[in-house]
Amino acid sequence: MAWNEPGGNSNNQDPWGGNRRGGDKKGPPDLDEAFRKLQESLNGLFGSGKKRGDASPGKGGGLGLLGIGLAVLAAIWLYSAVYVVDEQEQAVVLRFGKYYETVGPGLNIYFPPIDRKYMENVTRERAYSKQGQMLTEDENIVEVPLTVQYKISNLQDFVLNVDQPEVSLQHATDSALRHVVGSTAMDQVLTEGRELMASEIKERLQRFLDTYRTGITVTQVNVQSAAAPREVQEAFDDVIRAREDEQRARNQAETYANGVVPEARGQAQRILEDANGYRDETISRAKGEADRFTKLVAEYRKAPEVTRQRLYLDTMQEVFSNTSKVLVSGKDGQNNLLYLPLDKMVDSARSSSAPVTSASVPASDSGARAAADLQQQQRELRSRESR
Repeated sequence: MAWNEPGGNSNNQDPWGGNRRGGDKKGPPDLDEAFRKLQESLNGLFGSGKKRGDASPGKGGGLGLLGIGLAVLAAIWLYSAVYVVDEQEQAVVLRFGKYYETVGPGLNIYFPPIDRKYMENVTRERAYSKQGQMLTEDENIVEVPLTVQYKISNLQDFVLNVDQPEVSLQHATDSALRHVVGSTAMDQVLTEGRELMASEIKERLQRFLDTYRTGITVTQVNVQSAAAPREVQEAFDDVIRAREDEQRARNQAETYANGVVPEARGQAQRILEDANGYRDETISRAKGEADRFTKLVAEYRKAPEVTRQRLYLDTMQEVFSNTSKVLVSGKDGQNNLLYLPLDKMVDSARSSSAPVTSASVPASDSGARAAADLQQQQRELRSRESR
């Protein structure tokens, strides 16, 4: 009978010398019984057909604990080895530290700790912003804000070739930005030169990244509105206003020139046309006078006396028609009288009418006779020519 069963020990003492008679002391738990219960529970869990007394408690308990540990380790390894790659992602697997493969979307497995995997989103566009003071070509300082949009184009290069590819991107962006701004004048940086600068920065930055083999592709570079440093912003504003005033004054001058120059050219052309018309008129009149003189010479040779008399009468008529004086001659050329009609001359000056002729001036009877004699001489001259 066991020592801990009722009545099994006549002295009522346990192996450690405890006295159970009075019930005031308690001994340690029974380890054999605890191991036996644990073994039975494990045997029931794994379906063992052994009975309670078939095996020793130490050997069965050790095998059960080992099986549980192996099962737990297998579950943990399987949980960490199986992974899912999304549609927008890729994964790079390294085996013994060397590149093994690049896997796409789907359910995949790898074998840690032999394998290592790196998974990244390769379709999402990422952004990096930069702002700093730059020195321009004409030795002015400007603040240039910049945004670079990029994505991963080669995950193998992104993971293996560069330790920190995004840090390399930042350093390359600084280098490209300073190079382009340093070779551009301040006016271009502040005004219409930003698009050209963004194109040059993108090209140079992509060339740097390809040289480093970072696996990054730059999709867009945006150079935002650059500005002068805050310490000299007011001076820059004054310069910009002065430049705008200069452009406005230049536009006004061009507008005035566009209105005056065509008018002056029109006047010059009109003067040239008038001069050409006067020249043609003078030449034509001279040619007409020459032709008339030639024909008159021919007539003069045929009848000198008649032609001379006619020339005289025509000349006198022309002279008298352009003067305001009236000459009245008496009979036989005696008692000649010069008549000056002052009242008609004053009226003619006031009204700015045609000059007064001898035909419009009332004359005395002697003047009338002189005019009648002149007309008679003209009729005789015409009758001689008709003969």
